[in-house]
Parts: sequence; structure tokens; C-alpha cells
Amino acid sequence: MRILLIALLSLPLLAQAQESPAGRWKTIDDATGKTKSIVEIHQTRDGSFAGRVAEILDTKDGPNPACDKCKGALHGKPIKGMAILWGLKPDGKGKWSGGTVLDPENGKTYKSKLELLDGGRKLGMSGCIAFFCRQQVWVKQ
Repeated sequence: MRILLIALLSLPLLAQAQESPAGRWKTIDDATGKTKSIVEIHQTRDGSFAGRVAEILDTKDGPNPACDKCKGALHGKPIKGMAILWGLKPDGKGKWSGGTVLDPENGKTYKSKLELLDGGRKLGMSGCIAFFCRQQVWVKQ
């Protein structure tokens, strides 16, 4: 009976854990449909979510390309290991917003939001300027 009670009390925690963007995601190139990289998203101490490039899979620019179009302290730094998402906070079931995303290909930052898709097997990552957003769909690794 005690085990059943513990299991029932744990269900909300399990459901909450599944409704998180945390994990490793394959980024997909819009134009080619090929996997470009693996982004690892984690929850930070303040409860927001951030992500970094864990692996580069598209090596057309070499095995460890630098962010030549980034500005400031990130200019010329390796993209692998670079933080490209930060400040995302929950704004509803399966959605996070209020963050920033860096596109290492052009060095620009955009307002960002995330949305779990397909039962959490995919992640809609949107970069926005004003009211115009472009979404990429990333796949859970």
C-alpha cells in the first residue's frame, strides 16, 4: 500500500519532468533537411533554460568552426561548446519564452521561444524579430 501511495504521489513530478526542453536535440538545416549539430539544453539555477552546442555534425566549415560573424567576446571562438540559447522561462504547458538565441552562422541574436511538439519528441525553436518568427524543428536525440 505504501509503494502505491508513493507511486501516485510521484506521478505529477514525472509528468512535469517530461514537459521540459532539457536534453540533447538534433538541429536540422531548413534548406537541406540534414542534421547540423547537437544542442544540449539544461535548466539553470534560476529555473530558466539555456543551451549550448554539444557537437558539430555538419563539417562543411571544418570539424570545429569558429564564430567569425559573432561580435564582441564570442568573435572567433569555437562554436562547439558555445552557449546559443539562454533566458527561456516557462509560459504555459510545454512552452518557454523570453529568451535569446544566437545564430552562429550570421552572428545575430534573436528573441527566442521553445515549444514541445509530437509528445516531446520534437522541439519547435523560434527566433523572432518584432512579431516575425521563424521556427526550426529539432529532434530529440
